[in-house]
Amino acid sequence: MGIWRDEVVPRATDLLLDTAEIRRLREETVGGLRGDVVEVGFGSGSNLAFYPPEVRRVLAVEPSEVAARLAAKRIAASPVPVELVGADAQGLSVESSSVDAAVSTFTLCTIPDPGTALAELLRVLRPGGTFTFLEHGLAPCASVARWQRRLNPLQGRIAAGCQLDRPIDRLVAEAGFAPGKLRNLQLPGPLALRPFGYLYLGTATKPA
Repeated sequence: MGIWRDEVVPRATDLLLDTAEIRRLREETVGGLRGDVVEVGFGSGSNLAFYPPEVRRVLAVEPSEVAARLAAKRIAASPVPVELVGADAQGLSVESSSVDAAVSTFTLCTIPDPGTALAELLRVLRPGGTFTFLEHGLAPCASVARWQRRLNPLQGRIAAGCQLDRPIDRLVAEAGFAPGKLRNLQLPGPLALRPFGYLYLGTATKPA
């Protein structure tokens, strides 16, 4: 599984999460940010094209060396400076209360302990700072949720630990964030793909 996880999954993720619909949602997720931003699960840098000029720098956290190599061209072309600051969202090498915003896109599904990662994001945000996220997770439809649970073992093996049924909004609130806007949507496609495409697009803030 080493070659599959380390070499194939990052490249497949780069391709599969680069549709026109996903790009539009990425822009909605990061388009209003400013100041210093920490992005966990930076991947191949797919969000970079959508950061506004008000963003001063992006502190990128990414465990995959292949994904980081894929991001090199996007980083070089980005007007926003990018600093690679670590590989583990569960232990950020960022000072407490030092960034204005945090971003996670298609990442909380794979982090072994998402609660710890979210607590770290809360720690590094300044009071009043914003956490924006675009994640797939638990669907409200009981039949879809059942299939998510059934598919989790296979999904975890083929997608580097990805879990389909994490309740993203609940995890964010339990970490101590004040909930903000939340929009849920189902990606279009055949019924068989519904367990993979229930999305949470939202914001939350660190209480002052």
